[in-house]
Amino acid sequence: ETSLKVTGIDFLKSQNSLLPHTDAYNIKNLVVRRGQAFQLQLSFSRELKSSDKLKLCFGIGKKPMKPRGTLLSLNPIQGKNTAGWQISVVKNSGKECLLSVTSSPWAPVGKYTLNVKTGTDIYKPENNAVYLLFNPWCEADVVFLDNEAQRNEYVLNDTGYIYVGSAYSIYNRPWNFGQFEEFVLDACMYLLDKSNLKISNRRDPVLVARAMSALVNANNDSGVLLGNWSGDYSNGTSPMDWIGSVSILQKYYETKKPVAYGQCWVFSGVLTTVMRCLGVPARSVSNFNSAHDTDENLTVDVYLNEFGEKLNSMSFDSVWNFHVWNDVWMKRKDLPPGFDGWQAIDATPQELSQGIFQCGPCPLKAIREGDVYLPFDSKFVYAEVNADEVYWVVKKVNGEDKYTRVGTETQGIGVNISTKAVGQDKREDITAQYKFPEGSKEEREAMQKASSFIRPAEMTPRAYFASVMMSTDDVDSKPTVLCDTVSKTGLQLEITHKEALYPGNPLELAITVKTSTPGSWTINLTSACQLQSYTGKVEATLGYVKETIKLEGKSETQVPLKIAPDAYMKTLASVEDEVLIHITAIAEVQGLDEKLTKETTMSFEYPPITVQMPEKAQLNKEFTCALIFKNKLNVPLDNCRLLVEGLGIFRMTEFDEGDVKPGRIIKSEIICTPTRPGEKKIVAKLTSTQIKGISAEKTITIT
Repeated sequence: ETSLKVTGIDFLKSQNSLLPHTDAYNIKNLVVRRGQAFQLQLSFSRELKSSDKLKLCFGIGKKPMKPRGTLLSLNPIQGKNTAGWQISVVKNSGKECLLSVTSSPWAPVGKYTLNVKTGTDIYKPENNAVYLLFNPWCEADVVFLDNEAQRNEYVLNDTGYIYVGSAYSIYNRPWNFGQFEEFVLDACMYLLDKSNLKISNRRDPVLVARAMSALVNANNDSGVLLGNWSGDYSNGTSPMDWIGSVSILQKYYETKKPVAYGQCWVFSGVLTTVMRCLGVPARSVSNFNSAHDTDENLTVDVYLNEFGEKLNSMSFDSVWNFHVWNDVWMKRKDLPPGFDGWQAIDATPQELSQGIFQCGPCPLKAIREGDVYLPFDSKFVYAEVNADEVYWVVKKVNGEDKYTRVGTETQGIGVNISTKAVGQDKREDITAQYKFPEGSKEEREAMQKASSFIRPAEMTPRAYFASVMMSTDDVDSKPTVLCDTVSKTGLQLEITHKEALYPGNPLELAITVKTSTPGSWTINLTSACQLQSYTGKVEATLGYVKETIKLEGKSETQVPLKIAPDAYMKTLASVEDEVLIHITAIAEVQGLDEKLTKETTMSFEYPPITVQMPEKAQLNKEFTCALIFKNKLNVPLDNCRLLVEGLGIFRMTEFDEGDVKPGRIIKSEIICTPTRPGEKKIVAKLTSTQIKGISAEKTITIT
């Protein structure tokens, strides 16, 4: 009889992508998840008989080989299990044969090529690459997430928010993750190949997540994004100008060169995209008052001059107003039981780990319980959310620097840890997943456990200078020095603003000083206002107030600190980064060795962008989206640019709006044609010389 030849193969893409939830990927090829059955329709030159030889060969990597487990040869007629993969004939009629293939839930993820062998004949279909992803829907997969709403958010949602600002004025920055957009999956496959992970290691999300945390930054491996905190972004895109990951990953895939520039929220947004694209549940997480470079000693030294102004130049370590990293969901087979679930990973290049800028995965449970000996990088993440701040005033005495300790803050670091809520457009506070309540018994036990693995802090300031002249009354040789003494006066400080903080208006700030115990108290108050970037770097010093206050018993008084617009508008226009208002207050009680330092950060407030469009639109039918902005400030906004993107509707579009004088209204319109059904979002951002971060979004349902 004639030999059997394959004449065609149908990957049945539309039906195969529904169950594994891969129908949204904008790619010609078949995309499936591991451990999930998919079907293939084969056409032959004649009817298939049980005596025929038929093999489907799935290969992955440069040179697929059977001994390495990178070439799987599946025989549908025998229907045996091969390396956890299964194949069977569903229906054989005439010259057509329907096959079902189920990959192993522990198969390496990546791009497989399919060839069909019949006897000596090999059939290579076109578009023969099949993309195999992690499967959070499959109980046997280590990334299994047993909650439909969470899978919809952490795997399938292609838009979201990244939380920025400061601990007590948090705002959302809309971000388009866009894991299903054109070339994004290919960019992720390129990163897997670039990672130098052995193919057999690509089955393990722990190793894949760690590799991706390294590859999203460009530092060791010419990865996706170049970090830049210098304030000069003239050779690239300012980190403030991105509104999503898509244009970054598309540009990277096209040029294979790092894209300029990123800061922490950009690294995190791109890493969320990459992990969701590969099928690992992921979220961007913002930590407010994040401690950095603490040298793993759990304290951050903050240096102030006698006016209470922060000194940049002396610190090794720093407190960022916020820092954004990621959590990914997986079982940790490599650890003792109990550490499954969310794991922190971080792509912002900060500290070398095993010689590379990478961080994590580190179990949230290990951070919470102080098990900081567990891999990976748990000491570093623990310090980011748990360090103490020690405040020092530096004064010149006989030409030498004299350091006086003016306070310790044990509860200010790692607050209001935030991510987007599941299924809702609002913030969820996940601090309790990272730490026990401040002051609780569990928190003290976790702190003691962690401290036994982290070397103790020396109580001398870790400044950049060797010859340090300490004032003797401040340093105790005992480590208990971090406990605050019981206050004799019940001294408290509060920092507030009395009017909205609009650029171009005076900043009306106030420091409230309170005492609560009987007696007459004389208090020296110093308070200073500075502008700083989100990493805590001082950009300008705006003014200070120094006053002596008398208080009786339980009483309070308010000291105003007013900053005129002229003091800060030049700085706003000259720095490329978004700046925050930072206020420090130091109070010292005369006649007692009682000192208290308090600092807070506030964000400027901006007029809004309004997005006008219908609530619903039809697939492939055009509609108009209008963007309206009125400059309600009493200062002009120069070089305004409006950036807009709508996933599944239109690509990133930019409008140059020129200079917008006070009171002027600008209106831009886009005619859009939606290409994908479902709920879609349009995200807009306005940047100008003076203001970097006004954003808005609106949802539309495409039917």
